[in-house]
Amino acid sequence: MGKSDIPGFDPDNASIPKLIRASTTHFADRDAIRDGAVTLTYQQLGDRIDQAARAFVASGIQAGDTIAVWAPNCWQWVVAGLAVSRAGAVLVPINTRFKGNEAAYVLNAASVKMLFVVDGFLDTSYSDSLSNQDVPQLNVTVDLSNGGALGTTNFDDFLTLGDGPNAAEYQIEVERRTDAFQSDDVGAIMFTSGTTGHPKGVQVVGGAIIRVFYPYGEALGVQPGDPYLLVNPYFHAFGYNSGVIVCLMFGAVNLPVAIYEAGDVLATIEREKVAVFPGPPALFQGLLNHPDLTRFDVSSLRSCVTGAASIPVEMIIEMRDRLGFETIVTAYGMTETSGLATYTRPGDPPELIASTSGCAAAGVELRIVDPSGVDVAPGVEGELWVRGFQVTPGYLDAPEQTAEAIDADGWLHTGDIAVMDEQGYIDITDRMKDMFIMGGFNAYPAEIERMLIEHPLVGMAAVIGVPDDRMGEVGTAFIVPSPQGAPDPDELIAWCRECMANYKVPRHVFIVDDLPLTASNKVRKPELRALATELLGK
Repeated sequence: MGKSDIPGFDPDNASIPKLIRASTTHFADRDAIRDGAVTLTYQQLGDRIDQAARAFVASGIQAGDTIAVWAPNCWQWVVAGLAVSRAGAVLVPINTRFKGNEAAYVLNAASVKMLFVVDGFLDTSYSDSLSNQDVPQLNVTVDLSNGGALGTTNFDDFLTLGDGPNAAEYQIEVERRTDAFQSDDVGAIMFTSGTTGHPKGVQVVGGAIIRVFYPYGEALGVQPGDPYLLVNPYFHAFGYNSGVIVCLMFGAVNLPVAIYEAGDVLATIEREKVAVFPGPPALFQGLLNHPDLTRFDVSSLRSCVTGAASIPVEMIIEMRDRLGFETIVTAYGMTETSGLATYTRPGDPPELIASTSGCAAAGVELRIVDPSGVDVAPGVEGELWVRGFQVTPGYLDAPEQTAEAIDADGWLHTGDIAVMDEQGYIDITDRMKDMFIMGGFNAYPAEIERMLIEHPLVGMAAVIGVPDDRMGEVGTAFIVPSPQGAPDPDELIAWCRECMANYKVPRHVFIVDDLPLTASNKVRKPELRALATELLGK
């Protein structure tokens, strides 16, 4: 079990700015982040963060102002993002896949006054994409890559604003704001993916992130100096809350990855001797499917977190046998729960790890209810409700949406379908919105995908429902072949008929080279629905 040895650190009553100050002091000589040619110790990271925080003060940023970061995982993101907290402001991470109009919506909704970008990522100029957008309250755009794009300030030039004759005065103000920041203050506004309508700004309490993820870090056995690989994007709770903040708490080495490519990740694991590696199931399946896996030394891998969907037991066993993980934790969370609500515990058997997302985190309550809000019996499907300290206080400037999601008793209605066993472990069967009804039966894609993965020629699978004149909706599966070859679609459908109830069997199977993924490595099902419409002519 890992344990933070920061003197006086109390995870139940901490704030992010105070954690930053304590961590960068206590772990001063240890490496904090390694990003390509750049390595920063905790002392150097703290110095950069303080310099940026002083620059915020010099720029007129006030405590409580909102500052956005729209950039891929990189050391500059960590400096800018954590400096926001040290300056008493509120961090607004922006999805790197957003287009200009989508980012402008977030910037306006959160009244962002300053924006940090990395122009050129994925051949995109973020600053250019905003040039024809109306964002009146945005005063400054800073390019973290020092690209010198028109209308932006280079990061290096921005940092110097906190230096000079007033530096000591600015630093005193930074410390004052850090001292004033309380554990129950909102530290970030994270916008949901916006699968229906506009994204919603989830207010995330900084102290809640620390309190819920400290036991998680203990369960993973995170130790000072552990190389901690972060493919999960920093703009996402899985990257920032369970990555950046966990590294600070335990003195781990943050290893940012901007773009996931299985071969590159395997090379990084070998080079950096990665110990801790969180990620969604598709990420690990991609490593297991890589034809050159055995050529890489992955023996340093020790702990990982995955989940939110059922996983074949065979995959968990392969992650242990072929990737070498000693500790495998499956977990469930959403932005509205500060990124975490449940997780399995060390020592849980592979069958439990594979088939559940664990039990409630300390201080968190769970219910599984029917459409009337009545608790269902163990083993019966229903909607998952969550209540606890880590549940968001609400959506930004959206009291009606908040009331729809969180009832008067504080229960968050997650919209996720789940089953709870007698021990309190839950199995997330699917999102309510992804469920399709085939001939009157509710079909859950996650369950079908889990079963498809068990076929030896299926490397990855994604299932959606498509309209059908006779049955209402039927399943359509997109299959990435395994290294052993591609399955024949008709034979795979016949195999499915042998393995699952008829209403679960996909009626259409398409073989594809890869699945479209979001920046947080989740399958883009809207794109698959559009592709299915094109392929089926519907």
